[in-house]
Amino acid sequence: MSVNDPLSWIEPVCALIRDAVENDIPVIGHCLGGQLMSKALGGTVTRNPVKEIGWGEANGEENATARHWLGSFAGSSGTVFQWHGETFSIPPGAQHLFGNTHCTNQMFALGPHLGMQCHVEMTPEMIATWCEQWADEAIAVADQASVQTPQLMLAEIGERLPTMRQLSEQLYTVWIEGLRR
Repeated sequence: MSVNDPLSWIEPVCALIRDAVENDIPVIGHCLGGQLMSKALGGTVTRNPVKEIGWGEANGEENATARHWLGSFAGSSGTVFQWHGETFSIPPGAQHLFGNTHCTNQMFALGPHLGMQCHVEMTPEMIATWCEQWADEAIAVADQASVQTPQLMLAEIGERLPTMRQLSEQLYTVWIEGLRR
């Protein structure tokens, strides 16, 4: 699905996001949630040049906002999980945090709000379910450098998940601090 689809719930969710941001209530979004945040805050969602499916790396910006959100991942790379064919623009006033060669905008922050195109919340069970339910989609484009086969995604869980956990703990810790204000 796309945030650009004519679905009755999209505008009410965007309004809820705008209301939360206006009231300084921290919002977080992964993938479609990040796209909804971008759209709600004045950005756009468009087709990404390629699909990204599976494990990948994203490169952190090196600025004060990135250091705050990314910690030791600022100015370096971090492991993320992907399953998308669209991407968002960085909304006005937000800071770009993460990107890679396949998808420039992987993450942005606007004060205590965090929007992500990538996934950092994945568990082995979620990955296995996605690989089972959506295997045909991945296999159909597995010849692209930005896509892994379900078998490879599953085989790399042990190697890649610990690094992604470090990144997710960093991000969620900062986001949760915004709730305490």
